[in-house]
Amino acid sequence: MPSASDFLQDLQSRGRYCFSTQEAVQALGRSITATRAVLRRIREKGEVVDPHRGFHVIVPPEYRRLGCLPADQFVPELTRHPGEPYYAALLTAAAYHGAAHQKPHVFQVMVRKRRRPVACGGVSVQFVARGDMEETRVVERNTPRGVLRVASAEATALELVGYPEHAGGLDNVATVLSELAESFDTATLAAEARRVPCTWAQRLGYLLALVDASGPADVLEPIVASRGPFPVALAPSAPATGCRSDSRWKVVVNVSVEPDL
Repeated sequence: MPSASDFLQDLQSRGRYCFSTQEAVQALGRSITATRAVLRRIREKGEVVDPHRGFHVIVPPEYRRLGCLPADQFVPELTRHPGEPYYAALLTAAAYHGAAHQKPHVFQVMVRKRRRPVACGGVSVQFVARGDMEETRVVERNTPRGVLRVASAEATALELVGYPEHAGGLDNVATVLSELAESFDTATLAAEARRVPCTWAQRLGYLLALVDASGPADVLEPIVASRGPFPVALAPSAPATGCRSDSRWKVVVNVSVEPDL
């Protein structure tokens, strides 16, 4: 009967650092109760952590102080465990595209349905739900443990204005957009803008113009116009009565946005 140490070493020899409880049961040849007792003992040693029930992550010595693998090294397996699509999103995705003044404290992941956040050692993962996320254009980034799916720069920009509450507010969104716009592919930006809510494209166009990203803004303008937009508040949660309206984007400017440029 193999030991827990043998099991973990075998996984790592095959480049695997994540496993399910059921895999451990089969590999160790023990009952589920006995296997959980074994896993509890190695968890107490810091060799394994459990970001999710029934899902375990091996923590190699170089990450023992962090108390977990970095999120990008286990999130792909974590989402594969329940069999749902994912991609790194919002401020996390922006950072991968080189648009972040500071590294996000939380690793943000887009999924189809709401799920609880993960806290594992010094690692925090936040899940944001979007029903049509499978249609989002993504790129792939290599990590030490495999490949991570990341929202494209263009999709990230639109999601930042769609979910400002998860992006540090509109001031921070505008700041990130000022850097992110340098990575845009105009054809991809146009395609993404056509499939998201028009309100997202309106707010993005306004903010891009605000940070002097005139090229991408010019791409969005005819797309917005063709969709017959209605006036939309720049900040949905703030009062909009009596506020001026931007005629180009049909955006009611109900908050003052001050990017850190």
